[in-house]
Amino acid sequence: MLAQAPTGRSFVWKATGRQTSIYLVGSVHLLSKDYYPLSAALDQSFKDSDLLVEELDLGEMLEPTAQMRMLTRGMLPAGQTLDKVVSPETFEMVGKRATALGLPTEPLRQFKPWSLALMLMSLEWNNAGFDADLGLDKYFYDKAKADGRLIQGLETPEYQVSRLDEMSPEQQDRFLAGTLKDLETGPQSVEDLAKAWKAGDAGAIERLALDDLRKEQELYQRMILDRNRNWLPKIEALFNRRGRALVVVGAAHLVGPDGLLAMLKAKGYTIEQL
Repeated sequence: MLAQAPTGRSFVWKATGRQTSIYLVGSVHLLSKDYYPLSAALDQSFKDSDLLVEELDLGEMLEPTAQMRMLTRGMLPAGQTLDKVVSPETFEMVGKRATALGLPTEPLRQFKPWSLALMLMSLEWNNAGFDADLGLDKYFYDKAKADGRLIQGLETPEYQVSRLDEMSPEQQDRFLAGTLKDLETGPQSVEDLAKAWKAGDAGAIERLALDDLRKEQELYQRMILDRNRNWLPKIEALFNRRGRALVVVGAAHLVGPDGLLAMLKAKGYTIEQL
């Protein structure tokens, strides 16, 4: 069992406006059993809320038709193969990573670069003992469903996929290559990120999740900044409700000067880490 941070803080913040307050939780989308039970602050934030707001309504994402659409969008058109759409250097990296994972390279040639990057990342996390079914989003979604709570998504699965699928071929190549370089460190980087989350360490999460991404400004804007700006008015609207909302988004979306916490603070809301 992992020890709680000495500070006793969790990756959850209370944002208070004139009329009410909401909770904002930074999520790790894949976790292991070692990270449960959750801290008292995380459990309390759920108990105090009557509405769960996540990046997506997981009910929509888990529908078989939605899964099939995502899979289809992640495959290259007939007549195209991965080696034709990425640089020789990137394709060579794919081959090395496939060998390390014990995967045949041939089927991977049918994937779009962004889709393959996500698949390889997921495999690496799975090999380190982390599972999407144990991720924080899924944990709170299952609890909300069981309790009959209201559930909302900040964006649709289609929009989330479009952020990746509409990248230029050059951007997709760099995204895949960057992912493969990150995976070279193996399970250690996965553990470091999860432990920083467990400790409520916003600075470490910013460094681990965003430092490299910021070097690719177009990708950073597409995956982090644009989405944060889209979400902000939807989150602000939650302060006008009678009940209290629990907002659960990827931890990287909360931290740093472009994070939701900084955006809300700039708008005059009081932010307190719990």
